[in-house]
Amino acid sequence: MKVLVEDFSSIWQRAAERKGGDAALQHLLTTPLSREHLAGISDDRWLSAFTKTIFQSGFVWRVVENKWPDFERAFFDFEPEKMLMLDDSHIERLCNDASIIRNRQKIITVPQNAQMILDMASEHGSFAKFIAQWPTDDIVGLWLFLKKHGARLGGNSAPYALRRMGKDTFILSGDVVAYLVNRGVVTKAPTSIKGLKAVQQVFNSWQQQSGMPLAAISQTVAYSIGENNL
Repeated sequence: MKVLVEDFSSIWQRAAERKGGDAALQHLLTTPLSREHLAGISDDRWLSAFTKTIFQSGFVWRVVENKWPDFERAFFDFEPEKMLMLDDSHIERLCNDASIIRNRQKIITVPQNAQMILDMASEHGSFAKFIAQWPTDDIVGLWLFLKKHGARLGGNSAPYALRRMGKDTFILSGDVVAYLVNRGVVTKAPTSIKGLKAVQQVFNSWQQQSGMPLAAISQTVAYSIGENNL
């Protein structure tokens, strides 16, 4: 299939028309943190964000959000060093703690992702510094790293967690994938390195054209199609 990707200006114009004008559209867009602010986030907050995203995957987000103070208590505020000390008996208690969501397969990701965070912190000074220095023109490379070295961070889990924490990233939502398929960039939601790289190349082109963050670009693409118009 021939690739027929529009200039970003055309996508922006269509999204603005659907959302009530340029100012209204701009108000809907996410602004990522600066590299300096991102690098200052403590490692426990990264583990908390990864864990929340994992528990929200395939579940009602609002329920997880409402229970999150109890998650913070049950997991000792997600301090990575403490999470490495969770033994089988402690994990068993967590699996029977009615104040949190008792999903064993998700619970055991916490010490696994804590180890990844500590490994990167040892190498880079902190996990946040590792994330902050990763170039956005290869953001899919960061997704793949987190999928390989973390636990249950494949699919959209890593992108959602990264955006939640302020790292600039696009997200392959249903509307964004629909646009990319329609324009011949991919044939389905990309999972292969080749497919992800093809998408990255398109977003890099749009970023060069617009000067906008990847997050705002992908939101604009999503707002330009589908059933989310006013």
